[in-house]
This record gives sequence, C-alpha cells and structure tokens, in this order.
Amino acid sequence: MLGMILKRPRTPLVCESRPDPEPGPGELRLRVRACGVCRTDLHVVDGDLAQVRPEVIPGHEIVGVVDAIGPGLTGVAPGERRGVPWLGSTCGVCPYCRAGRENLCDDPGFTGWTRDGGYADTVIARADYCFPLPEGLSDAEAAPLLCAGLIGYRSWKKAGEGGSVKRLGLYGFGAAAHLLAQLAVFEGQAVHAFTREGDAAAQALARELGCVWAGPSAEPPPEPLDAAIIFAPVGELVPVALRAVRKGGSVVCGGIHMSDIPAFPYSILWGERRIVSVANLTRQDALEYLPLAARAGVRPHVKAYALADANAALDDLRAGAFAGAAVLVP
Repeated sequence: MLGMILKRPRTPLVCESRPDPEPGPGELRLRVRACGVCRTDLHVVDGDLAQVRPEVIPGHEIVGVVDAIGPGLTGVAPGERRGVPWLGSTCGVCPYCRAGRENLCDDPGFTGWTRDGGYADTVIARADYCFPLPEGLSDAEAAPLLCAGLIGYRSWKKAGEGGSVKRLGLYGFGAAAHLLAQLAVFEGQAVHAFTREGDAAAQALARELGCVWAGPSAEPPPEPLDAAIIFAPVGELVPVALRAVRKGGSVVCGGIHMSDIPAFPYSILWGERRIVSVANLTRQDALEYLPLAARAGVRPHVKAYALADANAALDDLRAGAFAGAAVLVP
C-alpha cells in the first residue's frame, strides 16, 4: 500500500509504502480509483479538528473497487465499485442511533480522521458504510458526491424544513455548492451564488450551472432569499446571511468547522428566522442522494491531481486556486 500520511497537524503529508492491510469481520479492502480533496481534510491537516490518533491517512470521498472481503461477509463480490463517505462507523446502540439519527452518534468513526482514509492506493472500510455508485459517472466524477454532494444534500433538506424554498442562497461556491446548485436548479429553485470578493472563476461557474445571480458575499442579493446555506467556514457570514433571508427563512451552516460567529443585533434574527447546523450525514442520505443526483445530471467540475501531489492539492484548495472539486487519482 502507498499512502500520504499526516504525521502531525500543520505539517506536509508524507508518502510511505506499507504492507497491504487485511480486512477484518464486516470490512472490505478497496483499491482506490479516486479520492476527493475536501475542506474537511484541510480541517484535519490544519489541526482545526483535534488529532485523535498518532498519524492518519486523510481522505473521505473514496471511489474504489473491492479487492478483498473480510471473514463471514456476504452480499458483495470482488471487482464491484463502491463509494466510501466521511461517516465510517456508528455504535448502533446510543439514543441517536436507535432514533435513526446516526449522524449524531455518541461513538462514531470517521474516514480519514479516526480511521485511515483514501489518500492512498488501498483502504479498509466497513462494508455497511460503503455504497454502490451510479453508472455513467467516472471514478473522479463520483468521488466528490460522497461528501461535498452528501453534505450539500443534507443541508438542502434542512433548508427546506422551514417551508418552501424558491430562492436559495449558497455562500462559498466550492465543491459542495457547485454540486448542490445543479440539483437545486434541476428542482426549479432560483439559486444565488455568493463567492469571495473578486472570484470571477467561481462566479462564472455558478452562472454556467444555471444560478440566476452570482456575486461577492458582502453584496446583498437582488431579492430576499427563502433560505441560505453557508459552506464557507466563516462565522462572519452568519449575520450576512440572516440579513439576506426573509422572515421565516433559514440559515444553514453546512460545515464541520466554522470560525467564531460575531455578535449581531436580534433584529436580524427576529421574524422567526432560523439558524441550524448540519452534522455529518446518514446512510439514508446516501441512498436518497446518489440516485437523485444521477437523475438530475449532477456532474462535478473536477481538477485531478496525482496521489503524490496531495500536498499541492490541499494548498490549492486552501488558496481557492480552482473552481469546483479537486480529486486525487492514484
């Protein structure tokens, strides 16, 4: 196995060769075909998420082919293509798991954080947290759907809990937003894309994907929004988004990490506006989203990197050097 390993937060990943791991009971070994580079990987590498093991291989948007099957496991065969997401395991017994809210599990495991992920040519994953992938998507195209797509979908569902959404705002037009925009446009919503100041490439991509408006985050939308989803890990955007949504509207924080939210006047929250966060995902989200994305024709705009160039891909993501999603291809 060849993998890019995080030895310590805030240091470059190190390329190492190791013996191939063997799958245990209930596990699969997959030969990695592609692995997306997600902003959550940056939070792991940069230490925003606390280090939980001495070293780890990041990556949790994994597309691979089954190579070996753990003892006693049935229902899957070598050669089948599977996708591995961020949520890698749950306890199954806590109150959240028993209530069907496994994304809030008290003892979860996370791919690329608490267990080794897909910045490698081989990965071990629990079989019940791997998903068949839609036909018609290449490995590199399928990879970003496994986190950016799924988190966008869960955020979108949360945005709709406050009522019908006809005008949707997306703050931070990166991997998740550019995938969700395609689904929202397919569903007939008017999507407004908010980007970094001067990010002409992201604004052009938003318009190309069917967004009705694209501009900098500091600029108010041309009409009140029914809901806004914040994908950028920037707490200062919460009061900005609150000012942009109508009474009764929702602001959804879609990231696992966000900088501190500044104080804001109660008047911009008043009027039954809501602020809600999204935590992880569930397997049911994947079972719903992946076929829906295929029907909607969702296609990521992919920038491919070699596995050995993982550090460069992370640096480019940190700098906002590309529009769409980055993918490592071993």
